[in-house]
Amino acid sequence: MLRVAVVASPPVSMFNLAIPEMLFDKAEVDGRPGYEVVICTPDPGPVPTTGGLDLHVPRGLDALREADTVIVAGTGKLHSPDPRVLTALREAAGAGVRIASICTGAFSLAEAGLLKGRRATTYWTHAGELRRRHPDVEVQGDVLYAQDGPFLTSSGYAAGIDLCLHLIRTDYGAAVANEVARLALVAPVRPGGQTQFTHTPLPPERGTACADTRGWAMRNLDKPLTLTDLARHAGVSVRTLTRRFHAESGVSPLQWLLHQRVERARELLESTTLPMDQVAAACGLGSADSLRVHLVRRTGLTPSAYRAQFTRLGTGADPVSSSVA
Repeated sequence: MLRVAVVASPPVSMFNLAIPEMLFDKAEVDGRPGYEVVICTPDPGPVPTTGGLDLHVPRGLDALREADTVIVAGTGKLHSPDPRVLTALREAAGAGVRIASICTGAFSLAEAGLLKGRRATTYWTHAGELRRRHPDVEVQGDVLYAQDGPFLTSSGYAAGIDLCLHLIRTDYGAAVANEVARLALVAPVRPGGQTQFTHTPLPPERGTACADTRGWAMRNLDKPLTLTDLARHAGVSVRTLTRRFHAESGVSPLQWLLHQRVERARELLESTTLPMDQVAAACGLGSADSLRVHLVRRTGLTPSAYRAQFTRLGTGADPVSSSVA
């Protein structure tokens, strides 16, 4: 198993802590757990949370020495990260450990000097402060998550889910990550460059109006679906579907559909030996030439190069950790 140490600096966000535990715990490879998750803190014992409750954390920061991945959870204390946490992060980075943050945890990585000259993000309401305090960091304030070398940062709330799914896919492949997403009842892996928020006012059915149609589309990716097909399934006009879809997912229906087709293609390339034309047909991209065009645009790799790099699970680095949707 790979070991994940989650750092809880008081006052810590309970939601941020729950995300890694929930997702990594569901990752299985060949019927065996893929991860061991340990929560740790500078002073083991009761840890105050942003919600006013105390959470008992028995492990100290020595857990970072045993970790393959360290995740710093968001905290309400932005301006003075615990020096012990900063020292532990520097030591982990020096040992080659992969280090990530959720939400405001990025401030600890920046304060430790790990993000100097690197791309990073945080929750959009704090992006300006991160940029002001750390001008040597290339802050991308409107993306879900960003990766620069072994350091990953995510924006707030549910973007931590996207970050953890991305880590699982990097370690064990698209099939495992997508299965975790299905078990957790969350969206499949989204690209890091997808915007954090939409300026379009959300409709009353926030988050659920197009859920059935998205599920139906996922089950029919091998078919030549059109906007009219999606709208007909949803029982609305194309204009209404487009408005609701963008409000819920941050992208247009066809952008979302293309992303899911490419993700399915990546999963098939990683987990099967199907010929390229059959992979293209199974995910609705039509032909091997079309598959090649879209995969190169999204990942920078041809289908054969992608399969060669990612067929062995847990090898290589994901080429689209901060790609634009």
